[in-house]
Amino acid sequence: MTEENVSTTGRSAQTRPRVAVLFGGRSSEHAVSCVTAAGVLGAIDQTKYEVIPIGIAKTGQWVLASGDTHDWSLSASSLPEVASSARTVALTEIGGEHQLIVASPNEIPQELGAVDVVFPLLHGPFGEDGTVQGFLELSDTRYVGAGVLASAVGMDKHFMKVVFESAGLRVGPYIAVTDRQWRNDPETVRKRVDQLGYPVFVKPARAGSSMGISKVDSLEGLDAAIEAAREHDPKLVIEAGIVGREIECAVLEGRGTDAPRTSMPGEISVAGGGHEFYDFNAKYVDDAAALSCPADLPDEATARVRELAAVAFDAVGAEGLSRVDFFYTPEGELIINEINTMPGFTPKSMYPQMWKASGLGYAALIDELIYLALHRKTGLR
Repeated sequence: MTEENVSTTGRSAQTRPRVAVLFGGRSSEHAVSCVTAAGVLGAIDQTKYEVIPIGIAKTGQWVLASGDTHDWSLSASSLPEVASSARTVALTEIGGEHQLIVASPNEIPQELGAVDVVFPLLHGPFGEDGTVQGFLELSDTRYVGAGVLASAVGMDKHFMKVVFESAGLRVGPYIAVTDRQWRNDPETVRKRVDQLGYPVFVKPARAGSSMGISKVDSLEGLDAAIEAAREHDPKLVIEAGIVGREIECAVLEGRGTDAPRTSMPGEISVAGGGHEFYDFNAKYVDDAAALSCPADLPDEATARVRELAAVAFDAVGAEGLSRVDFFYTPEGELIINEINTMPGFTPKSMYPQMWKASGLGYAALIDELIYLALHRKTGLR
């Protein structure tokens, strides 16, 4: 099956594949998604692909968005946001093809043409968690990245850990706290946290970009941290603090039946700005995080990180791309922290930077992800 046959069904073989770049969304990571889109829109080879920017407003409305990267870049004064519009974009099937149409009140719908692949640059719930992936599966549309189950497992830090443990990966001590448990019996939750020992990290179970995460050093700060996390998600994961270096590894799906590809591991360090850990401001506002790649590790530890990253990728059934995060303890042990099935994807983000250090540049990485999506069948696989 040739790339032309896969990507341009029903159209001229000379037609560029049409890529709908989908960003924004309903989650608290809306702005981060827009920043990611700015990076991709600025780097994708528009001589090879016809690119259609589609924004999702915080209301959930799909709109035809600007392709100007400056509109979606992070500034010191404001966060980018997709605005609602009177003109709604929809993906539907017309004449056996997946077509984008624009519908406006009291107007005839406008056809934008067929879509060969969707590149969903969505972070957080209602996008990265399998919801959009399910919609694309129902519409039989090819898309970049993990499928429904892998996206859902990768979004939920509780079930992610359950899957990791079943695959033989070591996870740190933690508890999961549901909305009902906290509202009905907060004292039992406090006792369970006390058994973990302080410090602990209180996290929304289904949020990313370090939003809503607090480090808690004693019981006195626990309730406030739980309520802060609950602003993002009623379900929480509370983790025991782990002494160790933060090591990350980028994973890229193999072609055909090939095994997943892994980058050289990188190490995160946070310098300045008063950040106790790798929080949202350190990542996106203060530019306080630095990546060293390859990480300064013994050769056997480097090999082990790459091996375990591939195990984690396969354990959740990931496709396309993922970033896997570990703690490397002073005793030389590797404890898996999490997998991110749609990691930050700006040119400065850790995932592209690790691939760049491993010999695969940003534009080439985007091209490879689209290739994988175009050559992946839809439906059960």
